[in-house]
Order: sequence, then C-alpha cells, then structure tokens
Amino acid sequence: MNAPIARLFVVFVVLFGVLVGFTSRWTVFDANALRDNTKNHRELIEEQQIHRGLIRAGDATVLARSLEQPDKSYVRTYPDGRLFSHAVGYSFVRQGRAGLERFYDDDLIGRKNDLGSLVERLSGTAQEGDDLITSLDPAAQRVALQQLGGRKGAVVALDPRTGAIKVMASVPGYDPNSVKDQHAFNALNRDADAPLLNRNTQSGYPPGSTFKVVSAIAAIDSGRYTPDSRISGRNGKVISGVPLNNDGGESFGDITLTDALTHSVNTVFGEVGEKVGKATMKKYMDRLGFGAPVEVDLPRDERAASGERRNGRIIPATSRFVDVGRMAIGQDKLTVTPLQMAMVASAVANGGKLMKPHLGDRIVDRDGRTVRRIQPEELSQVMAPTTASQVGEMMAQVVREGTGTAAALQGIDVAGKTGTAEVGRNCPNQLWFIAFAPVQNPRVAIAVTVECGTGFGGTVAAPIAKAVMQQLLQ
Repeated sequence: MNAPIARLFVVFVVLFGVLVGFTSRWTVFDANALRDNTKNHRELIEEQQIHRGLIRAGDATVLARSLEQPDKSYVRTYPDGRLFSHAVGYSFVRQGRAGLERFYDDDLIGRKNDLGSLVERLSGTAQEGDDLITSLDPAAQRVALQQLGGRKGAVVALDPRTGAIKVMASVPGYDPNSVKDQHAFNALNRDADAPLLNRNTQSGYPPGSTFKVVSAIAAIDSGRYTPDSRISGRNGKVISGVPLNNDGGESFGDITLTDALTHSVNTVFGEVGEKVGKATMKKYMDRLGFGAPVEVDLPRDERAASGERRNGRIIPATSRFVDVGRMAIGQDKLTVTPLQMAMVASAVANGGKLMKPHLGDRIVDRDGRTVRRIQPEELSQVMAPTTASQVGEMMAQVVREGTGTAAALQGIDVAGKTGTAEVGRNCPNQLWFIAFAPVQNPRVAIAVTVECGTGFGGTVAAPIAKAVMQQLLQ
C-alpha cells in the first residue's frame, strides 16, 4: 500500500470513529439528556401516542392519568390538581416534564430495552406504560397545606425506617392542569413567588437552631461530649474572636448539653463546634448527606445541596472561610433544604441509620402485577445506635419542657428541635421545626419551615408538625 492510499485509509478510519462516537453519544450515553431536553418536542410528541401509566398515591388515589383524544393521542390530566403538584410534576409536549413524571418516564411510557422494543414492533403490540404507585398520603398532605394556610414554606414527612415519603407540601403551589396552556405556564415561570419551585428539595434556607441536632450528633458520637457534659452558657462568650449572644441576651451558668439543647443555648453549641472542630463536623455532615444534592427520586435539577455556601457554591466545612462555631448553631453561611433536615431527624429516629428518601413505592403493570418494587436503601450509618438514643432523648426533652412544647401529642412522645433563623430586613425570620415520633418506635420524621415569618419556630412551625404527625400516626 503506497503512502497516499495509507493516509486516505487513516482519514476514513478516523472519520468512521468520529461517526460512531457521536452516534453512540446521542443514542446511548446522552439519550436521557436528549429525551429530557424541553426543546426536543419530537420525543414528547411521539410519547403522546402512548397510553401513559397512572400515578397513584399510597391509598390508590389517582394523581395523574392520560385521557384519549379524538385523534387517538393522549393528554395528561391531574384529578387532584394542586395537592401533589411539586412531587408529581407534569408531562406536556411543549412544557416538557417535571417531578415524578420525568424521573419515572421510562416506566410510565413502558420503555423497554432495545430488544424488548424490537419484539413489540415485530409483533405489532401497542406500547403502553406501567403505573407508578407512590408512598404519598393525601389526607396528611391536605393537613400540611391547611396548616401552612397560604404562607410560603414547606412540609416534608417520611418513614425513618424505610425512607418512604408521606408528605411533600410546598407553598405557593400550582395546578399542573394549567401547565398545558402555554400562556399560563409562562406566567408561572415569571411569577416572583416561584410557584413551580419545590421548596422541599430546591430551596436553601438558614436552618437556625435545628442544626444544633447535627452538632449534638458530632459532639456525642465523636466521644468528645456526653449528654451530661457541663458547658458554660454565659451570654457574650467569644466564639471565633467575636462575642456570641443567646436569644434575648439570656445568660446561663454551667449547664448540661441536654439542657443547652432543651433551651437552645447558642453559646454552648458555639463552643461545642469549636472544640469538636471542622474535620469532625464535616465527617458527620457528609454522613447525613450535606454537600451533595439531596437524595430523592426526583430529577437532578430539582434537587439542591445543603451546606456552607460561598459565592453561590457549596464549600466544605473544613474551609478557611467557615466559622465553625457559628455554623454549629445553624448560622454563618449555612443553607439547607427541608428534606435534608427531615433526613437529620430520621437518622436519629432510626438508630443512627440514614435511609434514602423515596416517593415511588412500586411499578405495576396494567394487569396489576408488580413489575418492580423500590426497595429501602441505606445511605449510611451516621452514628452509633447509643448516640442516636441519647440525642433522641435530648430532642424529646425539647418537646417535654423546652422550646418545642407546642408539638407535644397526647399519649405519644415526640422528639424535636425548633429553629428561628434571622434572615434580613425584608424577611424577619426563617421558622423551623424538625421532629420524629413516637420516640420509642418512630414511624414519622418531619421537617417544617415557614419563610419570612414573625414569631418563633416553636410557636409557628411546631404546631404545623404536630397536626401532620397526628394525622400520620392515627
């Protein structure tokens, strides 16, 4: 073979490799991204010819179904409207998909592997989707929305033993049925109140004193402290070179770590944060899921990470820009999602074991057979069971005689922690409450937050959590 022919052969081989590479990229590696691109209407138009599966709540309530049109295509409709709009999402040709509709799209349209699709085409079998059964509880969701009463905020509740999400309420909400109207959809996107935003998984808020639970976990599980360790709670204690004050300027003498959590004493936990140190705090934050997009079966762009932020980016707790004493009390540059804080409560409730939160329960075919079950998945062993028991008892004391008494349930022991984070001039406070119940056999872990509220987490957010837990535990 002479040199020109050899060079030509190499050129053809290279070009063929490029062709294979780009074809593989779009058909295999980036296929999901291409399908999820809202500008790719072809995929969505083709899907309108498929009878998409139902989405049901845990009690079999239909949350999403497809209606056949005169031209034999199908259009999605949402019988309960706003009830689960952020969790369920929507699926329309021009507007694309969101929520569970997008995450479980392959199941809902019956997309199989290439061999299965080929067999269906050859046999002339019409493609149809499977149903998605969720763990969502409509009655408890209604209670959460009623309790929020139109105030901006979020409520998320899950089973700490399995990670199954029962409630995911976000206000303001929207009616997914209106999304199919392009003008209405454009208006929702322009709305300054961001009704399309799932505040449980996409919004980052300062956690305030609810983060003291994380600090207590790190302090006790590391062996540095016990619930009975005594620390000075005097007001104005210097933390990171700057005096730190307690709420209302109240000063305490030497008090136990339990009493410090019960009465939410800033100066105690500021010192604990400094003594435990950044590396240890980071270790336990990592185990709890901080620093990465919150774990749940929703699309990646609907999940935000919790942690210290600088210039819009998450930075590690070990960064030189972090004031660990103030981070330990939920201040500094710390922002969290409500789901992340519910996960903190659930890890304590579940003997230190953190389960992956999930909305989906199982995939069922049109004949009622379970095709796939979403199995409980352990994310990490955050702390020793003894630590979880001790921190849980400290949180129970908060509800018995501390800042969280408004969450107490008759005949059921509740463990919780309040939080009231100062935000700014135009937004008074971020109000919080995280909890689990019953203390001895936990079945519910919850996080509630109210944006720009007046008052305190214990007087505003705690009663909301109480009502939702009461509904779920009845």
